[in-house]
Amino acid sequence: MLKTIAQRLFGALPNVIGVVIVTFILTRALPGDPAAYFAGAAATPEAVEQVRRQLGLDKSLPHQFLLYVGDLARGNLGNSLSTGQPVLPEIATRLPASLELTLCGLVFAMIVAIPLGVLAATRPGSWIDHLCRLLATAGVSLPTFFTGLLLAYIFYYLLGIAPSPLGRLDVVFSAPPTVTGFYLIDSLFAGDLELFWACNMQLMLPAITLGLFVMAPIMRMTRAAMLGVLSSDFIRTARASGLSRTTVLYRYALRNALLPVVTTLGMVFSFLLGSNVLVEKVFAWPGIGSYVIEALVASDYAPVQGFVLTMALLYVLLNLAIDILYGVIDPRVGVDG
Repeated sequence: MLKTIAQRLFGALPNVIGVVIVTFILTRALPGDPAAYFAGAAATPEAVEQVRRQLGLDKSLPHQFLLYVGDLARGNLGNSLSTGQPVLPEIATRLPASLELTLCGLVFAMIVAIPLGVLAATRPGSWIDHLCRLLATAGVSLPTFFTGLLLAYIFYYLLGIAPSPLGRLDVVFSAPPTVTGFYLIDSLFAGDLELFWACNMQLMLPAITLGLFVMAPIMRMTRAAMLGVLSSDFIRTARASGLSRTTVLYRYALRNALLPVVTTLGMVFSFLLGSNVLVEKVFAWPGIGSYVIEALVASDYAPVQGFVLTMALLYVLLNLAIDILYGVIDPRVGVDG
């Protein structure tokens, strides 16, 4: 297992190197001049040129790239020109907020979509199947910013049962002592159940917004995989052996149908993590998505490069976790397979 993990990580190095090169080139191809932006609208050409020299943008692209790779080798992602702060601590602070939101949204989608997919597969063509299709279509068709605003309007403004949709925690609470950066986990480590409940309530609306958007692919994949497994010979044998319906569905059929579902979950998770910026903007969530969008608008290279590199590394680790999970779900797959 350890040898296989090392081989997968080593095999992912060319992908990471390619991401570093492509990101560096694309950020330099962005419209706008960072030197002119940070020098100000009233700056003279001499002042702009001075700022360009200070930022190192007067050097050739190969020279800039070598300097960038040297900084990466030392674990330095550069400094943000917008905030003046190092990029690595900024990403380390904001990434747990985005991961917590994405994971909670994915868990909500799984809790709803997988049982509905199983239910639709056991009753194909029924009103339940059509209702599941309608819910899936509605969830993926509505833009996330619209769904978020609608949920905030109903549950916060009209009903008053949700906290203010601003940030990770209501203003009457203080953040828990940082251990993992995940407020739910850190509040449990602190033994503060009231704070845990407050963090959970604050997460609910943005997590549901994300979950509704990705329910459709999970539900459709679960339904399709279950339909294929339920027509298999071993399922007919299990039913003929007198096993209960629940045992046949969940112990035999669902477990054998989980491999394509797990693949879909991995794709959905990576998609959510990179595209939850709209939800972060709607709910003022201090995540990595809103941070990089602000840097992109300002033509701030370092945060954009750091964000893309972080997403690439997370995607590599996610694919590795999925490969290992395959063997846990179905031992016939094997690690080598």
